[in-house]
Amino acid sequence: MLYKWEAIVLKARAYGESNKIVTLLTREAGKVATMARGAKKPSSRLASVTQPFTYGMFMVQHHTGMGTLQQGEHLNSMRHIREDIIATAYASYIMELIERVVEEGKPEPYAFDVLLQSLQAIEDGYDPEAITLFVEWKMLPFTGVQPILHACASCSAVDGEFAFSFTQGGFLCHRCYAQDPYIIRLTPTQLKLIRMFYTVPIDQIGKLELKKETKYFIKKIVTTIYEEQTGIRFKTKKFIEQLERTPELQPRPIPAKTEMPEDE
Repeated sequence: MLYKWEAIVLKARAYGESNKIVTLLTREAGKVATMARGAKKPSSRLASVTQPFTYGMFMVQHHTGMGTLQQGEHLNSMRHIREDIIATAYASYIMELIERVVEEGKPEPYAFDVLLQSLQAIEDGYDPEAITLFVEWKMLPFTGVQPILHACASCSAVDGEFAFSFTQGGFLCHRCYAQDPYIIRLTPTQLKLIRMFYTVPIDQIGKLELKKETKYFIKKIVTTIYEEQTGIRFKTKKFIEQLERTPELQPRPIPAKTEMPEDE
């Protein structure tokens, strides 16, 4: 059958002399692998629409197994992401993360929205490091990890001081600190930010100004969860780490529509 799907190109790899195997994340059918015949040829009508990050409408012949990509139409080629090395690095990591944790052939509209909103935010000039934190926290349930962030993981209290506990799988209130001798104490702002990363849609946040130290602190927590509890390692993170060691490549602050100041 021939389907018309709204989709984002997650990855593309060469197949033979002129073809590509293109992995799409579609809104309607989830992650789908397709054969794009002739797409490696510069003159092919599929050449430009099979580039990673491309958001568009795709016609796919699909029954079982791998589909055949018939045609595609750009909705957004994500030009800024392609041309800015920092944007490219973080967007590539987001794409790898989602490609790794989303199962093939199962509709996942939430994952599609997270990917589209994150790419659009980076394309629009938002801090790619902060946007990546949103994606990391939001995609944790797809790995089987569902941190308890709305209340204390031990006693269910919603008031008081809180810390993060890896052993308890979420927040612990000050009454339950004894449950874990290795808790990571949180300021009210850090608590608020982690909850926001996990629950608030990316397209509803406006501009978020975060200190480098705050992003690093929260990133260490979510990175530990991925590495220690899911066992997933990401190749693209190494490139980001290299960029982080190159200060002159770090992005400059961009004027914002709205701002959420830190109050640490």
